[in-house]
Amino acid sequence: MKHKHITIINQYIGSPQHGMEYRHYFLAKNLIKLGYKVTLITGSYSHLFTTPPSVNKDFKEETIDGIDYIWVKLPKYGSSKSIGRIWNMFYFSWKLRSLNMIKPSYILLSSPSLFPVKIANKWAKTFHTKFLFEVRDIWPLTLTEMSGLTPSHPLIKLMEHYEKFAYKNADKVISLLPTAKEHFVKQGMDYEKFVYLPNGIEIEKVKPIPLSPNILEKIPKNKFIIAYAGTVGIANNLEYMIEVASELREYPDIHFIILGQGGEKQKLQDKLKDLSLDNVTFFEPIKKEMVKSFLEEIDVSFISLLPEKLFKFGVSPNKVFDYMYAKKPIIWAIEAGNNLVEESGCGISVPLNNIQKLKDAVLELKSLPKEKRKELGQNGYNFVNTHHNYMMLAKKLIKIIEE
Repeated sequence: MKHKHITIINQYIGSPQHGMEYRHYFLAKNLIKLGYKVTLITGSYSHLFTTPPSVNKDFKEETIDGIDYIWVKLPKYGSSKSIGRIWNMFYFSWKLRSLNMIKPSYILLSSPSLFPVKIANKWAKTFHTKFLFEVRDIWPLTLTEMSGLTPSHPLIKLMEHYEKFAYKNADKVISLLPTAKEHFVKQGMDYEKFVYLPNGIEIEKVKPIPLSPNILEKIPKNKFIIAYAGTVGIANNLEYMIEVASELREYPDIHFIILGQGGEKQKLQDKLKDLSLDNVTFFEPIKKEMVKSFLEEIDVSFISLLPEKLFKFGVSPNKVFDYMYAKKPIIWAIEAGNNLVEESGCGISVPLNNIQKLKDAVLELKSLPKEKRKELGQNGYNFVNTHHNYMMLAKKLIKIIEE
């Protein structure tokens, strides 16, 4: 195994230097510790990057934390929902055709971009290697659910062609969604190919960066604090949190915090002003390394997502693992095919957009002895360390590809 080489192709791989996404960066770091050589092939531009890499040629090779990156030069696009993003997917796939590959032992292609699947499969046959297909978002189903495009639209039909090709030709289909197997089978996957490999958290002993004094002084003292940390978008359903804060305004010792940035932030701040609430504080985004220090200052964490048909296949929200690793009880307001809070016993699940139930959950957690809340937090910590740490996930990936 010391000389095994896995190549991971995902148009949206990031790094700590460039921004999200981090899944394959952390998997790669741990695969290297386990004796693998890892090459990540990704695009030079993503709407998730905070600092895109500088790429002046068609391809740029770079080593980051021991991981070999190959950046494919791509044009910028307007937003995650723009036609430019779809064009970028085509362009990424087209550019891969001229990439001189070094022979890998295994090839893993990760969605949502489906267009490189035939190239990845061709490389696998050329080098007599395994071809693994990883599904992070189920495309084109996600696109039809969220864009209004019909199943008969030419773009959807084209994507479905590539999707079915991937399910049929991949040696294994790795899913981040635990209950998606039946859908994959309907699209042509052999039943035994399915493997569940969720998102995770890096548990390497890195000292968290402490919060700056100006952030610390904004956190209310001697209050019971419920906090959300993450993207402030429509899907995150934070209006639900504001409405419950309004219901709990007669409890001066309860306070809510929303940490993050996104398209809905101003709207929520305006709603706060309209309701004349002083029990909610908004915080600007902080460095990822500071999040654990922030969570240490709160009592309960919160997550909610607007309902989507796709959630029947399960969800794997990264922020939940951050909450668990910080040993914080969680209020979970998501209707999905799985429930990480129930599985781990680390908090309370409430029906979506039921203000009274969420209010009751906040008051119930507040009334618990501090030791009982610590016990809930510890349950989450034990769960994320056992089932969702990236070293464990890397070992599981090795087992999948070595079978």
